[in-house]
Amino acid sequence: MKEFAAQFYKSKRWQDCRRAYASSVGGLCERCLRKGLYSAGEIVHHKVPITPETIDDPNVTLNWDNLELLCRDCHGDQHRGFERRWTVDECGRIAAR
Repeated sequence: MKEFAAQFYKSKRWQDCRRAYASSVGGLCERCLRKGLYSAGEIVHHKVPITPETIDDPNVTLNWDNLELLCRDCHGDQHRGFERRWTVDECGRIAAR
């Protein structure tokens, strides 16, 4: 998670919202389900990303219309193309950028 959002993601408001949203969609990855696949949803993703400008806007951060429950693979697919905040060296060790 990005540093500016760490406090939000640890907040009880977000934890409660995330738990309730995941439960409301049956705990399954919404993208996989649209393809007829059944995968456990693990990450509640913000469709409109949280930024330093929107971190205090509940219409972005807590609005269920802006949330999507995704499995790890679908969440990874969503973020491919964005610069990663880590690298993997030739020995397979992960290092922060």
